[in-house]
Amino acid sequence: MEPLQHKTDENSTFTKLTENGRNPFKPTAAFIGASWFALLSGTVAYCIGLWNASMQLNEKGYYFTILLFGLFAVISVQKSVRDRAEGLAVTDLYYGLSWFATIASMILLTIGLWNAGIARSEKGFYAMAFCLSIFSAIAVQKNTRDAKLIGDKEL
Repeated sequence: MEPLQHKTDENSTFTKLTENGRNPFKPTAAFIGASWFALLSGTVAYCIGLWNASMQLNEKGYYFTILLFGLFAVISVQKSVRDRAEGLAVTDLYYGLSWFATIASMILLTIGLWNAGIARSEKGFYAMAFCLSIFSAIAVQKNTRDAKLIGDKEL
């Protein structure tokens, strides 16, 4: 058997359609909606929690910056991993910095919450809202990329 290295009409994953005429690799509307809902609910809940918290303003700023930093970092990781998988050039420096930023945002949130003078339930709330936000940001980025890729190939 020869490896499938050359794309043809027979082995191209983007040209095959199911019986109902839908590309099986295109994200469904339900998954896209669920991803956006998770992203918005995670970030809005995190921000509402910060707004209502009895922390000093500089602490609130720290946690908000960590959220923004984490969201950007995971989107950057998803993009660089996907680019490499598709054979697009990604420098090792950018790839490494993306992973470093992602891990650093998680560590900084952990250290901040560990040392915060807030209830354990609040710490858990911020940790879970952060995790929901960064995971759903990856899903939204993946859906956006898949939809664009599938849309470009089917035109």
